[in-house]
Amino acid sequence: MKLPGSKAMQAIDRCAIEDFGIPGVVLMENAGIGTIRLMEERLGLLAGSFCLIFIGPGNNGGDGLVIGRHLHQRGCEPIFFFLVDPDTLSGEAAINLAIVQNLKFPLHVIDSPSRVKTMPALIKQIESRGLPCCAIIDAIFGTGLSKQIRGYFADTIDLLNELAASKHLPVIAVDIPSGLNADNGNTLGRCVKATMTATFACAKPGHVMHGGTDHIGDLHIIDIGIPPEVISKANISTSMITAEIASGWAVQLTRKRLSHKGNLGHLLILAGSAGKTGAAILACKGALRSGCGLVSLCVPHDLNNVFETCLIEAMTLSLPSSSSRLNVSDLSTIIRHAENKSAVVLGPGLGEDSSTAELVLYLFQNLEQPMVIDADALNIVAGYQDQITKCAGPRIFTPHPGEMARLIGQTTDQVQENRINAAKMCYEKYKNGRKDLIVILKGAGTVIVMPNQEIMINSSGNPGMATGGMGDVLSGMIGSFICQGMPPVIASGTAVYLHGMAGDRLYDQMGQGYTASELADNLPANLKRLQEGN
Repeated sequence: MKLPGSKAMQAIDRCAIEDFGIPGVVLMENAGIGTIRLMEERLGLLAGSFCLIFIGPGNNGGDGLVIGRHLHQRGCEPIFFFLVDPDTLSGEAAINLAIVQNLKFPLHVIDSPSRVKTMPALIKQIESRGLPCCAIIDAIFGTGLSKQIRGYFADTIDLLNELAASKHLPVIAVDIPSGLNADNGNTLGRCVKATMTATFACAKPGHVMHGGTDHIGDLHIIDIGIPPEVISKANISTSMITAEIASGWAVQLTRKRLSHKGNLGHLLILAGSAGKTGAAILACKGALRSGCGLVSLCVPHDLNNVFETCLIEAMTLSLPSSSSRLNVSDLSTIIRHAENKSAVVLGPGLGEDSSTAELVLYLFQNLEQPMVIDADALNIVAGYQDQITKCAGPRIFTPHPGEMARLIGQTTDQVQENRINAAKMCYEKYKNGRKDLIVILKGAGTVIVMPNQEIMINSSGNPGMATGGMGDVLSGMIGSFICQGMPPVIASGTAVYLHGMAGDRLYDQMGQGYTASELADNLPANLKRLQEGN
């Protein structure tokens, strides 16, 4: 599913109107009717109630006017609050304003701080009539907003949120919650907290990025009559991984009747150190539970008994020169073990001392197999980036925001402010002239930068996954899917979606508090569901 940003969406609207001859007022009418149908579906009968509709300065406000008119036709009284002088509306919004004015609806203008303060008394007066309020409509700002919200606009949004919370009223955001950046999910000073968002034609990146998920409520995409040819014609480089897309990928993992472990790949994992053995174990579990044929784990000699006890399905390769962590003394042995392996996972719980760093830098630059780089290996790459001069094979970076900050020289807050930009910066910085680097920035709305520099944003997952070990499981899954024959891009997208899907199922069953081990154990059942389209 394509995710157009604000400029791309403007181009789509313009193309539909100018090149395909669809009047803008028709698109606006379809948007309003689609939102009304959503309200009827989710809220039930609307007749015999009133609805508070907050109208802003642009086409978003015009959508709100259409919604109000159709509420009236269904027996619901629209109460309009204009945050601008109605006479300043233009284009399609002005056309719909004229219709509302002809219907003699009262128009309440709240275009100053003093007028905002009169709203509670006005709403109380409306309530005194005995009608219940069915909902609040946020039609203040749309996807084109890029400036911070200040002044009486901020005061109005505060009041809207307080009113909804105190009276337990549903809030329907028109296209996007006012104050949410459509391109990156940042909040612009103030932001409406919606119960549901009715967005038009396509979801936007801001809906599914980390900040957006806290404000949009349930997201519903409304078909407003823009032909698919218009959307496919647009230059949209960002897409969302949906269940349907991931299901199509997961089918590639369906095994033939004559499959055996030898043709399902052999993954080499270099991970674990004293105090961090769990990271290596979880990476192995992620690989095994996602169907890898064989898994071998290179381990420090002194820790071999721990892994032999905990990992009965994986093979351990004990390295004699390494005590509590892997080091460069065993490089030749590791290179020998890497021969004929389908893929490599490097980094979970590895440690970061100088000898380990020397080992990581050599393997990163010289092993030809597809390699998943995670955790401590990422920190080593970040710390010694000036020493990296080449890269022998496909590499998949899997940083969380803190690791990404180290990779690109920013703070974690800066990374989170624009996750897509951070992931792109990482790609540009570490591609080393190759065209097969993949960057996966983990978190709410995981961002994947592909070798063609297109972006995928994941739609699965939940806050219950914010616990140690989840990333280790994911690294093993990505390596496993590569071993089973998936191209690295498809392996990455499938693993990220399935990882989040398994977390979602666990959250539905038990709420937060489930562990990375439990998620790994639930991968087979969820992979089966995904392959079946469930």
